[in-house]
Amino acid sequence: MSKVPVATTSLDKTIAARTLIVGVTAGNAAKAYPVDAIAKQSPIVDDVGGVSIVLMIAKDQKSIRAFERVVDGRTLEILLKPGTQDLIFVDTETGSEWDFSGKAISGPLAGRQLKKVSILNDYWFDWKNYHPTTTLYDLGSRSI
Repeated sequence: MSKVPVATTSLDKTIAARTLIVGVTAGNAAKAYPVDAIAKQSPIVDDVGGVSIVLMIAKDQKSIRAFERVVDGRTLEILLKPGTQDLIFVDTETGSEWDFSGKAISGPLAGRQLKKVSILNDYWFDWKNYHPTTTLYDLGSRSI
């Protein structure tokens, strides 16, 4: 598939045209997250258009979800809980534990649900074509 020609009038070469990305639009902004970056750094805590979000990938390294990370006006920093067999995330503010569905399963926020953020799985060239002002997430010095 990577050798199939890309049909577009202008090709952004920031990354390979057929790089798989997850696109997020929020607050009048768009941002693309390469799937391999999400796999290396999940969860990714970021802001898109003034909306605080978290992206996380499942153990299968294919299923990706995004949520707003604000609960009761408090912006949560969400990390992967180390040493667990199940995919559990923890927020550093309250110590609440969250599952892959965005639901708090223990701690002070138990039972609360993070608001889903719509994502689009796409190729970079296609996303960039429809979102010309998009920014691109970069692992930068955090790359593994």
